[in-house]
Amino acid sequence: MGDLDGLLVVSVEQAVAAPYASSRLADAGARVIKIERREGDFARRYDRHVNGLSSYFVWLNRGKESIAVDLRDAGDIALIRRMALQADVFIQNAAPGVLASLGLDMAELRAANPRLITCSISGYGEDGPLKDLKAYDLLVQGETGLAAITGTPEGSGRVGVSVCDIAAGMTAHQAILQALIGRYRTGKGRHIAVSLFHALADWMNVPYLQFVMGGADVKRMGLNHPTIAPYGAYPCAGGKEILFSIQNEREWRKLCDDVLGLPELADDPRFVDNTARVHNRPALDAAINAVFGKLPREEVSDRLEAARIAWGRINGLDDLASHAQARFVEVETPKGRVTLLGPGALHDGASPVGARVPEVDEQGPALRAEFAD
Repeated sequence: MGDLDGLLVVSVEQAVAAPYASSRLADAGARVIKIERREGDFARRYDRHVNGLSSYFVWLNRGKESIAVDLRDAGDIALIRRMALQADVFIQNAAPGVLASLGLDMAELRAANPRLITCSISGYGEDGPLKDLKAYDLLVQGETGLAAITGTPEGSGRVGVSVCDIAAGMTAHQAILQALIGRYRTGKGRHIAVSLFHALADWMNVPYLQFVMGGADVKRMGLNHPTIAPYGAYPCAGGKEILFSIQNEREWRKLCDDVLGLPELADDPRFVDNTARVHNRPALDAAINAVFGKLPREEVSDRLEAARIAWGRINGLDDLASHAQARFVEVETPKGRVTLLGPGALHDGASPVGARVPEVDEQGPALRAEFAD
């Protein structure tokens, strides 16, 4: 039995952010009705890598029921309103004001169903001078300053996954769960507003505070940490790199004594604490590279592990696919069973995942009959 069994979620959704939030509710046992345009969620056509299906869509739409509607048809709008009367949660990620102009105002839905929790996901929020600006993941990576601190000294780089969309979906999911707990105590629903910009801006608080409060010039560092040293990628013999991280002075001394074999380095005034090491990073890196560059990566990792210093490899996707710690789940799709990397959380050792990825309008006829006037 899922934790959210018995809850009805209606989601007018497309792309990534809203489907992420609703898919996690579906994994927990909620019944999720996905409302799509007649042509389907455009994320269905992002790629064809999963037996002809979109990798994005397969990942984010398991365990849902699909119904295709015409949002400009009065009958379909009335159908959605009837669904909302019975729903516990109503999610939408249309542009601000669009659904209200079509007859699906969030406040009106809650007035008709006071226990309803509504959640609107947008690019920049429901107010402010940029509320109507179109927003997609990479654009928001630029607007929030993330691109300014991501990449190498030579140029910015995109974070390799849709981090703004995922941040917004995660924020919406946790806010909905909080609202469900609040409703349990008060009996009343509420409205939740989430935006890609604000969800990712929250994640930017450390560089923001470093810049605003500390006057720090936060730079793009590639595979090195901007404010902790040593923490990053270092080449070993043969050109293979290893990542490792020093988090405190005890670990710094262990690195010098047990890994580098340079105990005198621990007391060098240039490296006496993290602030000094960051300030003198070129000299620090030169000292580390002089040792690591003569050793194969396997020996460096063995030394780091023996010293209980955190380390890692720079793996490719082939390494991830065969990683010893990877967990996998299987879902049904219209093109057969697909193996996915499992969700991050286990519940009593189990990884709950919804059963099937739907075709466009697969449950449409049954849902129209169920919610008929």
